[in-house]
Amino acid sequence: MSDEDQDRELQERIASQIRAAESARTTPVTDQELQALKAAAGRLDQLLKEGTDADAQALKNAAARLDQILAGIGAGKDVTGEIRKRGDGSERK
Repeated sequence: MSDEDQDRELQERIASQIRAAESARTTPVTDQELQALKAAAGRLDQLLKEGTDADAQALKNAAARLDQILAGIGAGKDVTGEIRKRGDGSERK
């Protein structure tokens, strides 16, 4: 399942929970509660975007590192040291 599918599924689950809570509610929502919910939804959207952006950057970094390793292999270089390095430059044990 892709990240977009997971995000969509999460959004649908949240919307379903909100709809269930609305139908169970006996008193109308106040303007203050509505504003709080909108603020929380905005924060949630921002968190999801930041997570997606971080994942995309990690994938780009991994792809660039893989390209370097493959270029080294293609040039006949010994890349075992490069493979042992982590993405942050530290050595694996």
